[in-house]
Parts: sequence; C-alpha cells; structure tokens
Amino acid sequence: MTRKGIILAGGAGTRLHPLTLATSKQLLPVYDKPMVYYPISVLMRAGIRDILIITTPEDQAAFKRLLGDGARIGVNFSYIVQDRPEGLAQAYLLGEDFLDGAPSAMALGDNLFFGDGLGAKLASAGQRTDGATVFGAWVKEPHRYGVVDFDADQRAVRIVEKPSEPPSNYAVTGLYFYDGDAPELARQVRPSARGELEITDLNNLYLERGALNVELLGQSFVWLDAGTHESLLEASEFVRVLEERHNRVIGCIEEIAYDQGWIDAEALRQIAGEYAKSPYGQYLAAAADRPPRGTPPAGGAAAAPSGPRLVAGR
Repeated sequence: MTRKGIILAGGAGTRLHPLTLATSKQLLPVYDKPMVYYPISVLMRAGIRDILIITTPEDQAAFKRLLGDGARIGVNFSYIVQDRPEGLAQAYLLGEDFLDGAPSAMALGDNLFFGDGLGAKLASAGQRTDGATVFGAWVKEPHRYGVVDFDADQRAVRIVEKPSEPPSNYAVTGLYFYDGDAPELARQVRPSARGELEITDLNNLYLERGALNVELLGQSFVWLDAGTHESLLEASEFVRVLEERHNRVIGCIEEIAYDQGWIDAEALRQIAGEYAKSPYGQYLAAAADRPPRGTPPAGGAAAAPSGPRLVAGR
C-alpha cells in the first residue's frame, strides 16, 4: 500500500505564549514561510502525497485557508480536529480511518530537518514495509526528549522519555515512519504519569517486537524543534542564512511538487503570480523557467545543478 503522511499541528503552544494566544504555533513564520511548510516539505520529499493535518478546533479554518485541499501542488490534504492534546501517539487513534491500514510517516508540525543525504535516509525508511523507523540526533540537553539507550554493540535497547539521567545524548526526533500496525499498537499505549499517550511507548512496542530501526543523523544534519521563543528565532535565522548563501528556498512545497513531477511549469507560474510581489513568488517564477531537477534538458545531457542540492527542510 502507498505510504500516507500525518502532520501533527495541534496543541496549545503554551511555551510560545503570548504569540500563540491568537494563532497556531505551526502557523507562525519561520523566516519567509509558515512553520508547517517545513514538515510538509519533508513528507513530500519522501514521495508522500496523501497527508492528514491534525489541528485544534479553533485553528483548522486557518490551516484550510493556507493549504486548501492540496490539489494545486498535486497532493491531497485532509483535516481532522484534535479536541484535546493527549500525547503524540494520539495522532494514530485520530488518524486510523484516514490511514485505512496503510503505512505512514508522521512529522511534528514544529520540527525542521536539514542536511545533505537526508533524502536518501527518507527513501530508505520509506522502502521498509515492516516495522518502524525513527531518527536519532545528538542533543546537548537530552533530558528534554525521548532518549535512545544503546547496548555495548550500539544497538537500541529502549527509549526513555525525558529521563533525569539520560542513557545517551541521542534524542528521537519528530519524524516517525510506521507500518500499518501503528494504530493497533497505539491502542495498547496507556497514559503516562502526565496523562499523555507517549510516542516513546509506541516506539518501545515496536522495539519489543524487534521491529524498530533507529537511524542516527550525523553532524552534517540539523534538527530544530521550533517550540520555544529562542528556537523559533534560531530556526528563522538558520533558514535566512542558508537561503541567502545558496540562493535556494528551504521548505518550498511548490518547488518540491514541481521537481517531483506532480505539477507542471504552467501550474507553478500560476502560483508564482499569486505571490508576485514577494521574493517567494519571484523565486517560484524563476524555478518554473528551468526543467524539474533531475530532468535532462533538450539534447539529453544531464542538467548541471545551479547550486548545492539542499535537501530536507527544502
């Protein structure tokens, strides 16, 4: 079955108050585009076109106004309300009917990924038909996350949620690939001491089956959780510097759709026209004047890249 995607964009965003009193955290800007574009771009880079957006009741209309049904970029966005945030694993209870037995990838709406080679890691995870794949990143303060515990042979033996004494510095990031059993396993997860259905418990159920793959992201990768004032500013500055240095827009879902062959140049130009007064629209217009990346130009020679291929986030 074709893998489907989930973007978890609910929650009250209390760590960002008062910014999030009137709008969803995932609709806040990260430099030149809404935060939610970045996780959507990761799922699109993984070849996923059928995506469920989980929102709060108050914010769903704004997400629909921003993203629509996805048809103009060759994808399908569906929406469902999360009445109360009761843990990340709750997404698989809410999304069970949408998934309908299909394998999935879930990205948290406030996470940004960037790094050469991430596209290959996404492809590898997407090709696994059984079990689950999570991505581990070295962090300075592992006690804030779900942390991977390794044995002497560097095999994952458990994942510990927000440990007071972390067994390693590798945190599980907000990107998860699961087979079709995820909703069934999510129903086995019991609320934690803080009353949430922890994604760590779902991952440990896969681990107990011997079916959890932990892919470690090396030093060339950047993972940002833009859920605090400091990290939101850091993410915006990171994107600004990269875009200005390489003249490529990170998290550009319209360009990804064009490069994937899901829309043609005329469709991209039409979208660019809607944003014509902004640098974002001008960037899309320029992208529509080149072949989709990976497509040979007339004459059959391989197209030379215009600059470094920036993956993930873009």
